[in-house]
Amino acid sequence: MKTLFPDIEPYQVHALTVDSGHTIYVEESGNPKGQSIIFLHGGPGGGTGPKQRRFFDPKHYRIVLFDQRGCGKSTPNGEIVNNTTDDLIDDIETIRKHLNIDQWILFGGSWGSTLALAYYVKFPKLVRGLILRGIFLSRAFELDWFLKEVAIFFPVKYQKLLDFHHSINKESLVADYSRLVFGQDHNIAGKAAHAWNSFEGSILKLTYENNDDDQPEINYDDELARARVQLHYIKHHCFVNGDEILNQLQSLKKIPTVIVQGQYDMVCPPQTAFDLHQALPHAEFHLIADAGHSASETGITDALIKATEAFKKI
Repeated sequence: MKTLFPDIEPYQVHALTVDSGHTIYVEESGNPKGQSIIFLHGGPGGGTGPKQRRFFDPKHYRIVLFDQRGCGKSTPNGEIVNNTTDDLIDDIETIRKHLNIDQWILFGGSWGSTLALAYYVKFPKLVRGLILRGIFLSRAFELDWFLKEVAIFFPVKYQKLLDFHHSINKESLVADYSRLVFGQDHNIAGKAAHAWNSFEGSILKLTYENNDDDQPEINYDDELARARVQLHYIKHHCFVNGDEILNQLQSLKKIPTVIVQGQYDMVCPPQTAFDLHQALPHAEFHLIADAGHSASETGITDALIKATEAFKKI
């Protein structure tokens, strides 16, 4: 089984000012003259970290990581003004031009897979290959699964999500949590954000141990920023039309593509990965029998690193 490459540090960090006061955190690591690959993080509302550099051989790849608008080290943290999928695609283009990259490989998981596909549909000539995990296209049934139906498998965890506040109802989950997270009471907002984020975090893997007592001190500002961005995107169906993306993909030139999907992914169920493979039948489709959604699960990590190794030949 393939494991992550050793820890590395960036050789260059950028703060790119875009529009509406947004400044985007971008870092480069690995080989400055190597094959360019960009990591598109999940969420919406997530961010990047040192571990995500380790999916790529630093001797071969010029590794680009960035935090999407309102996320991670990008500022203002948690900002939702002028924060849509089209804005993020524009930011990716700003990064590419700033770094003088002609073409690159897109590597994205979960929401990152959505963003990769949306970018590829708009700029197919700029993409040399796609490595995608835990596929998500924000279609109605996908959101309904995550917001409602997944409770069938996680009744205790889901009930905890509902029980956070007396005003929360399963049928209006996003609206109810949005009211709390965007409310004037900063104390309640931070705790509501933590409750929202914790639910997703608790169903990422095939197996999960309840280690609530062992959690590090909670940074409620970070929790709040993540939840604000995610709720904003979900409220607007992530500003994408998943069915339209699938239709557009079928008319594009075939490029090297790998799809990695956990068989027991409870965040982004395998149906969407299957639908993507139907639209891109030339793609390698790896359905990992003993994995859920997380990229850190052994089988998922193995498949992703095998893909980055294989893509050295592109």
